[in-house]
Amino acid sequence: MTLQQLKYVIETANRGSINEAAKRLFISQPSLSNAIRDLEEELQITIFERTNKGISLSKEGAEFLGYARQVVEQAELLEGRYLNAKPSPQHFSVSTQHYAFAVNAFVSLVKEYGQDEYELALRETKTYEIIEDVKTLRSEIGILYLNEFNGKVINSLLKAANLQFQSLLTAKPHIFISINNPLAKQSIVTIDQLQHFPYLSFEQGEYNSFHFSEEILSTLSHKKSIRVNDRATLFNLLIGLNGYTISTGVLSADLNGNEIIPVPLDCEETIQVGWISHKNASLSKLGAAYIEALKQAII
Repeated sequence: MTLQQLKYVIETANRGSINEAAKRLFISQPSLSNAIRDLEEELQITIFERTNKGISLSKEGAEFLGYARQVVEQAELLEGRYLNAKPSPQHFSVSTQHYAFAVNAFVSLVKEYGQDEYELALRETKTYEIIEDVKTLRSEIGILYLNEFNGKVINSLLKAANLQFQSLLTAKPHIFISINNPLAKQSIVTIDQLQHFPYLSFEQGEYNSFHFSEEILSTLSHKKSIRVNDRATLFNLLIGLNGYTISTGVLSADLNGNEIIPVPLDCEETIQVGWISHKNASLSKLGAAYIEALKQAII
């Protein structure tokens, strides 16, 4: 087993494709495939599952990748210290539901750890795709919420994908509304008071079931309902149409301005927001730093 082979595995996992990884590594696709197969045979494990649709990490591969990243990071520290070698571009990706604090944490991460070169990804996406991204290690970390209603379904998917959920915060539901909304000056609002305002929620695509909704109380009916795909559009509609959405109440004026405010919702439900990762994979340096940034962002 060589350091180069470890770098090959890491790049292939980052790209999700042997062809793409080979291009980035400036080697031929057969050479890369053979190097990975040689490593698998030496260790007697399957790192990548190969199908007609492409490759994906096996459970053994996810665990191996965690160790490989640690070894390569330490080797680069040694090279930088004693050989004045140029550090490799940093790689990190996270998939998340549409939470402003996830963006805040990402900004903090880049400011603190960004080098001259890095390749990072922040994917605000659908609930099911978050789980798939982390399962396939397209993203190292996923951020989503659980509650009594969706927990059984989501936990079943996480277990099948060999993923684990770590709680970040437990929040009482709030509505996000414009400062010009007639309800903006209230200390708390009820469900009945919201019935005449447009309800805004995030589209979940083909998995648009109640259990994959980003908003709690997803089974409630609404006289006026609009689904959107991105947070900027939702915020524009909150302002333009005096709409509302239901979320955690954690909002950043730095990134979102002062035109949107949270107001507590009179409801017994709670929202448990957390992060998911592979059970057998250790977090990278950037992954661990991002989790710490998340904890700071929700204070």
